Amino acid sequence: MRILLLLLPWLELATLIQLGVETDLFTALLYVLATGVLGLLILQRQGVGMFRHLREAQAGRVFGTRLLLDDMAMGLAGLLLMIPGMITDFAALVVLIGPLRRKLARFFTGPQAEPYAPERDSGTRSTIEGNYRRLDD
Repeated sequence: MRILLLLLPWLELATLIQLGVETDLFTALLYVLATGVLGLLILQRQGVGMFRHLREAQAGRVFGTRLLLDDMAMGLAGLLLMIPGMITDFAALVVLIGPLRRKLARFFTGPQAEPYAPERDSGTRSTIEGNYRRLDD
């Protein structure tokens, strides 16, 4: 994995050179500029949305961790688009597509556990709270 991270800038450079060879210099530069601006716009939009969700959480409205993770994933996609090169742009495209992103996350993290929700007694509608201590120990 570390070798791949060390080789990534060189591989990105090779893909951009190949793009320039297949098309022309102007097209390659326009591609890098367009993906950079698109990444910046996505990052800006997701940053504003994330702060809005955090303000709503502080106001007492609860939101799920999935929503927060989706916001962070979109921010990651924006960062990946800002890095010049076609490999990180492909990775950003994978992150941008919601169902593919969730399937990839499940592959890496495994199945998600259900949140704990205590069962209530539907007959009495009362909850008993307190401390206890076993006397037979």
